[in-house]
Amino acid sequence: MVVTSGADAPGPTCVNGSTRPVVTSVADDEVVVFDGAVPTVWDGLAPDAEVDLGFRSVRTLPRRGERLATVTTVNDIHLGETVCGHIDGMDLPTFSVEPGATPYPEVMSAGAVAAMAAVSPDAVVAKGDLTSNGTQEEYDRFLELYGGAFGDRLLHVRGNHESYHDLDAAAWPTQERVLDGVVLAVLDTSRSRTVNGRLSADQLEWLDELGARADRPVLVFGHHPVWDPEHEARSDSVFGLVPDDTESLVEVFARRPALALYAAGHTHRNRVVRFERAPHVPFVEVACVKDFPGAWAEYRVHEDLILQVHRRIDTPEALAWSESTRGIWGGEYPRYALGRLEHRCFAVDLRDRR
Repeated sequence: MVVTSGADAPGPTCVNGSTRPVVTSVADDEVVVFDGAVPTVWDGLAPDAEVDLGFRSVRTLPRRGERLATVTTVNDIHLGETVCGHIDGMDLPTFSVEPGATPYPEVMSAGAVAAMAAVSPDAVVAKGDLTSNGTQEEYDRFLELYGGAFGDRLLHVRGNHESYHDLDAAAWPTQERVLDGVVLAVLDTSRSRTVNGRLSADQLEWLDELGARADRPVLVFGHHPVWDPEHEARSDSVFGLVPDDTESLVEVFARRPALALYAAGHTHRNRVVRFERAPHVPFVEVACVKDFPGAWAEYRVHEDLILQVHRRIDTPEALAWSESTRGIWGGEYPRYALGRLEHRCFAVDLRDRR
């Protein structure tokens, strides 16, 4: 086991110190703890093993067989945004950079691109809200930053920040990419002049057909997360996918065991929702690129096993910005955005789907 900390910085303080260390990432071979902006990495670990971190213990994720593919994902990039934390009709603190400084979406994207490139992904999925104002200039900048780094490994789809402004880009209803060990399916959940999400009958039929013919697990991506009936009233004004379309999507997953996971963005938080009709399927929300914690997610594909590993964007410039935004929502935002460890890092056992 190798433990490394940020350069010239102490490791995590004890829980009784001035700050509380947080386990941000757990993989099958690694644990990452952040004490504020200072990371400490426990590397070279055995899979499915308890690790004593001093202030708590965690268990690494399991591993079965060789890794077949690596997929990374980002969402809610908001290129062009200049004010962070604003909510219409609410008097809350907002955050921005000094005049003349590099815009924070550019800082965070540069860090995300560098971090994802370091793991040599077989594919990168950008699932919406690529821009802030839905302009062609902002979209072109997205293509320059992410397409320039990943070329044809990049798949992307629009979010409501694009569709609301009728930007004619990334509106492909369905996309499919076949990799070793996994198929990627990307759905456009966004609609013109609309904040929440929908799926058409044609899209659901396409996903059903893909699930029926796939000879390997399918990871499904879209911008909008599912409606959560346990915590949200039934209404077509919900923030995510409308209830009828959520239920139709869940039914497709329940019918097709090859469909292993649905991953979305939009809410700027890490969370997993599960349904009785498809109990082994995580319906995932991944936190945003643009502010705290500054996130991307990694999918490690093994035979009969897929791991999701949450990652903070960890360049010094990115950490300085994301830490500065802890005051969003009067300081309540970090707990909301980071979410629970088991919702950030987990294993999908595909043997359960047979």
